Amino acid sequence: MSGLLERLRGRGWRMTSQRRVVAEVLDGDHVHLTADEVLVRAAERLPEISRATVYNTLGELVALGEVMELSTDGRAKRYDPNAHRPHQHLVCSDCGTIRDVHPAGDPLADFPAEERFGFTVSEVQITYRGLCPSCVAGAPHM
Repeated sequence: MSGLLERLRGRGWRMTSQRRVVAEVLDGDHVHLTADEVLVRAAERLPEISRATVYNTLGELVALGEVMELSTDGRAKRYDPNAHRPHQHLVCSDCGTIRDVHPAGDPLADFPAEERFGFTVSEVQITYRGLCPSCVAGAPHM
């Protein structure tokens, strides 16, 4: 059983076949799918799943805090199941590929108190941007 499925079962989330398929599609490292990509992959496993069910399930997972909704540079929202391990993202500026990264250290350490303007900082989101190896090489994406 996957980490996401285990967490959802532990919370007593009602596990219908449609919800299970969406959770299975989202499970894994470096998963950052759009809702439409989730729909396509879920429909391969469960052809009768509807777009509304996928969108509603994604909304529930975000509301539960089990999946993060990401938006980068005005592109389609993406869904990240790695919601319980602090991490940052590495984004390809060309194709939009996203990878989870876990740099060592405290991101607040280099954020001087005088630059916080009295804010009590509760969360840090860092996005690293560059070109993925495929874009650097000019290779087509699959």
